Amino acid sequence: MRFAGAARDLGRSARLCGLTPPAFTSPPRLDVYSRTIRRRPGGATVSIVIRDRPWAAVLADMIEGIVVANELDRAHADTVRTALWLSVDSTEFVAAA
Repeated sequence: MRFAGAARDLGRSARLCGLTPPAFTSPPRLDVYSRTIRRRPGGATVSIVIRDRPWAAVLADMIEGIVVANELDRAHADTVRTALWLSVDSTEFVAAA
């Protein structure tokens, strides 16, 4: 549930930034990686290991997946990462309260 909620919130924030959010799945097909990306026409799928990992690491992989899927340049990527972290932080804090 937490993963799905984060995917929904990050997807919404990515669209507000003018990006195409990837689909998120778990786990990756290749078990030697904590995050993989598959590109397809019109988007991408980011697969992330959730089990036995800190939640912050999962969120970081989701955010980086959005950056990589949209092939952002360095300056734009930094701005987008900040916006995505702020969107997740605000929803996490509300859920924890």
